[in-house]
Amino acid sequence: MTVELTDTSGAPESDAQSRLIAIGTGSEWWRSAVIYQIYPRSFADSDGDGIGDLPGITSRLDSLSTLGVDAIWLSPFFTSPQHDAGYDVANYVDVDPLFGTLADFDTMLARAHELGLKVIVDLVPNHTSWDHEWFKAALAAPEGSPERDRYMFRDGLGENGEIAPNNWQSVFGGPMWERTTNPDGTPGQWYLHIFDVSQPDLNWQNPWVREQMIAVLRFWLDRGVDGFRVDVAHGLIKETGLPDYTPPADAGSMGGGATPLEPGIDSDDPPTPPYWAQDGVHEIYRSWHEVLDEYEGDRVLCAEAWVEPLTKLARWVRPDEMQQAFNFTYLEAAWSAPQLRKVIDTSIYAFGTVGAPSTWVLSNHDVVRHASRLALGADNLQGDGIGPKTPGLPDTALGLRRARAATAVMLALPGSSYIYQGEELGLPEAIHLPDDARQDPTWFRTKGERYGRDGCRVPIPWEAGKPSYGFGPTASSWLPQPSDWDAYSRDRQAATPGSTLELYKLALSLRAQHELGMGTIEWLPGYDDDVIAFSNGAVTVISNIGSVAVELPAAAGDVLLASEAIVEGVLAVDTTVWLAS
Repeated sequence: MTVELTDTSGAPESDAQSRLIAIGTGSEWWRSAVIYQIYPRSFADSDGDGIGDLPGITSRLDSLSTLGVDAIWLSPFFTSPQHDAGYDVANYVDVDPLFGTLADFDTMLARAHELGLKVIVDLVPNHTSWDHEWFKAALAAPEGSPERDRYMFRDGLGENGEIAPNNWQSVFGGPMWERTTNPDGTPGQWYLHIFDVSQPDLNWQNPWVREQMIAVLRFWLDRGVDGFRVDVAHGLIKETGLPDYTPPADAGSMGGGATPLEPGIDSDDPPTPPYWAQDGVHEIYRSWHEVLDEYEGDRVLCAEAWVEPLTKLARWVRPDEMQQAFNFTYLEAAWSAPQLRKVIDTSIYAFGTVGAPSTWVLSNHDVVRHASRLALGADNLQGDGIGPKTPGLPDTALGLRRARAATAVMLALPGSSYIYQGEELGLPEAIHLPDDARQDPTWFRTKGERYGRDGCRVPIPWEAGKPSYGFGPTASSWLPQPSDWDAYSRDRQAATPGSTLELYKLALSLRAQHELGMGTIEWLPGYDDDVIAFSNGAVTVISNIGSVAVELPAAAGDVLLASEAIVEGVLAVDTTVWLAS
């Protein structure tokens, strides 16, 4: 595979306007796959309790096959007290009764494979639930015991240990430490929790912890899963000594401090927090890679690693480590043609230097849906969410228009792409949730200062005019659905020309037909700075991100796809078109 690059920070010096870069390729399915994220509690509810489940997923898999994706990724469905929607795992090798049983999982997996869909499951190795038997045993054991060493217990500072071991602040707000109480009622040690107080961090320097998690990998691989999305893949190892650290104001809850204008594309590393992106994580993933290599079928590890710059993130996908890493620098890029060109160039170069594809993404269960985010009138840090009091609330029509255009660019890029459930319907962020309905720990730990992620997690609409829009057989929904979502429902959009659903179907069909995921991009000259224009094989992609309409070339080929109508050869603002080259 070869890639044309414009002048890019982090790429080799060149006087040429563009460069030809050769990168490694392979035939593995994950290099070019389009993977659909299912957030189980919000996808489909089979029993009417208002919470999505595994049988519900199974009943709707045909729709994903029809959509044209290659694989599904399921957010956690393991046993959990659900303090953080399942990312607080109490048992890694069983299904929470909320979602069904192991037999239900096996049925779902078999049906997905029948339809030709790979299945990726979420693994949450950084922390467990405080309900996990390991943590219960740690609390019951004395200080310095093997059980305590499985987690990050430390003595407090001050005369009586009343001060937390350091100044770290939780991703969800508030201190990153919680003090325990001894069996006799006296104050005890403190334990680390990067996230909620109910999510104690494991001690990944402990060989026992590493052995247990490899056993978890084998349990699901033996059942037939095709890989793992690894939650907080950059957080397992903490800096020796756990030094104090205060993040920059623009870092976001998971970031390392890149500026909002040029996220993650500078050649120098920004300051690395002592709890993120430590070199010791790579040894762990090399051992996991070896485990996956024992199984047939090109199993995959995908890193959720908020690491910048991209040249540093590429270390997660070296040949003997993970296969994919989410490109959050791309997700966080502004709606700006110069910035997007630079991020695309840098991404393809950075990942290409280690023989890996870029893994593009615009939305997921942790960020404001891009149908709203791209029209926000103010900066929005990852994890903050938006709500009624957020400054610069998005224009719904503008957001959807930009989202359609952005998706049409993303799905034309070489590499793998992830789609978050509901984005194919054009769903916006649910902004006006009642305060008493919110469930994200961020909302509670910040005392309502940050809305958190509930707005992107509302159950999706399947059928207009039905209770819960067909999400389940009753009107129950664990988060309230907006009253105006009939127009977004899948049945209303299916076979409707110009609908967002049909745009996604066409894009995925053309992407597969022209093998764009395994292709090469070449930037096209002669366009203003506010226009993205490139070719990928037999497809030319032009996206107008400026403020004035753009005339298409007189010799332009047939229109294969357009995010908005093309009238008299003019590409309107916030519109992307695919042309036959």
